[in-house]
Amino acid sequence: MSSPFYINSLSKTTKGGFTSNIGQHPWRLLSSSSPCKSSSRVCRFMVSLPRATIAMPLTHANNFLLANGDKTKANSSPEVDVLHSRIDELNQKTRKVLMATSNPKMKMKLLDTIQRLGIGYSYDEEIIHKLIDPDEGQLDDDLCTVALRFRLQRTNGLHTNSDVFGPFLDANGKFKESSIQDIETMLSLFEASYLGANGEDILSHAKEFTTIHLMKSVPQLTPTQREDVLHSLELPRHLRMARLESRRYIEEYGNESDHIPILLELAKLEYNQVQSLHQMELAEITRWWRHLGLVTKLTFARDRPLECFLWSVGLLPESKYSAIRIELAKTISILLVIDDIFDTYGSYDDLVLFTKAIQRWDLNEMEHLPEYMKICYMALYNTTNEICFEVLKKHGLSVLPFLRKTWIDMVEAFMVEAEWRNGGNTPNLKEYIENGVTTAGTYMAMVHLFFLMGEGVTIENMRTLHDSYPSFFSVAGTILRLWDDLGTSKEEQERGDVESSIQLVMKEKNITSEEEGRKQILHLIHTSWKELNATLVTPDALPLSIIKVALNMSRASQVIYQHDQDTYFSGVDDHVKYLFFTPIDM
Repeated sequence: MSSPFYINSLSKTTKGGFTSNIGQHPWRLLSSSSPCKSSSRVCRFMVSLPRATIAMPLTHANNFLLANGDKTKANSSPEVDVLHSRIDELNQKTRKVLMATSNPKMKMKLLDTIQRLGIGYSYDEEIIHKLIDPDEGQLDDDLCTVALRFRLQRTNGLHTNSDVFGPFLDANGKFKESSIQDIETMLSLFEASYLGANGEDILSHAKEFTTIHLMKSVPQLTPTQREDVLHSLELPRHLRMARLESRRYIEEYGNESDHIPILLELAKLEYNQVQSLHQMELAEITRWWRHLGLVTKLTFARDRPLECFLWSVGLLPESKYSAIRIELAKTISILLVIDDIFDTYGSYDDLVLFTKAIQRWDLNEMEHLPEYMKICYMALYNTTNEICFEVLKKHGLSVLPFLRKTWIDMVEAFMVEAEWRNGGNTPNLKEYIENGVTTAGTYMAMVHLFFLMGEGVTIENMRTLHDSYPSFFSVAGTILRLWDDLGTSKEEQERGDVESSIQLVMKEKNITSEEEGRKQILHLIHTSWKELNATLVTPDALPLSIIKVALNMSRASQVIYQHDQDTYFSGVDDHVKYLFFTPIDM
């Protein structure tokens, strides 16, 4: 059975003149005959990418490592000082524009533009103030404005009720045709519908209603409108990776006739400045990785610091998290090595020893390990302790028990997979997903980031976190696990891995077509997004900052695993090139 959001394919012509197809709305499905290109190895975390996918950018990364020495020197040159001065000036002008805009619709559009351009972090307080202003939400607001305000409020963590759409429904609870008189309103309501949670039928109806109308309207649209609609149908804004969307929208915004020049200049300067920061971060990570020496000692292990850093940027796009991105990339790099040990190199008996050593978290346990495992064990032990020391210095928190637990849980989950393979056992779909969320690195990444960020940490939520992982961690991990399977299942089956969620759902539902099995997985992802959206509706013991990380993990999962040419989902090498090595022309 097709999922409720599955629609027929639609051919599109882009600016470059090429034609491609949008397949399964809202997320195009890679066909089984042309899966995500990859090598004979697949990682369990968020970087299941081919070994040679980004070889060219990695060379650039090494060049940057050699060319960019002292980080502080790069940040204190006369040119940089002039740049900072201009950015400060533009920030002040932008703030004045923001405060001077009074028209409700124009105000919401301005807030949306600022956030899409990637400069919203400088105006968090002003944006929240505008969104909770009691003068907002006038009775005569049109549906376009109401939908935009609703999306912005939920995106920014305000618990807005979907009842705001009530005035636009008819006696049968359906949206009035008269309420939607133009493509802008239709698109605004469509985008808002993707922030719906389970039980919000009004938003489910809005999604169905707008999807049908947008699809029908495409042939009559102007080229600019057509491109906007097709991009949204292919990937709604709520699901887009922040930095990639900023890059895309900055280049698009300059072509809009009513664009504000100071916003465009500020967005370009900020983007290029953050890109320079990313280059410095990448140089530091590469330096650390070389010094660690794992790949020189363990020739079977993957050498992918750049891919790990790409995920760090996906989860933490804000420039203020520079140091934390570096620490996260370190943990992912070590995770990949551990995954390779479990997946391709370690014997079953060695894996049992390694699991016991991690569980005991004692350097004396190294004596019982084979040589190739000792260096990995030491790297994990030292890196975790170094991160704990950083958290203690910055936030005064002693977090070793929490971080250690995530590694123990993950290694135990890897061992479960090894036992499935060794015993020829097949888990059911529920068991597979629950275990796969852990082996994907979900809990490890989320817990490390919660303490590294140090925002909203209390004794109560620390205690809760130690007892069990929050449900929204698990939901984000489910989305990650399922996108991983959609992108890498064919390769894993060729390698002889445990059956993926696609094969398991086919068995449980007696499905013979792999394409239909993939549709079922897309439906699970769709349902999981509704569960994840619920964290934006109901208060949680954890702060909005870590909820946003979970949302970003889910967004990055799709963008990286569902890559293809000539669409929003361009290849990962293109993402790396534009994010880290190609500045925006001023």
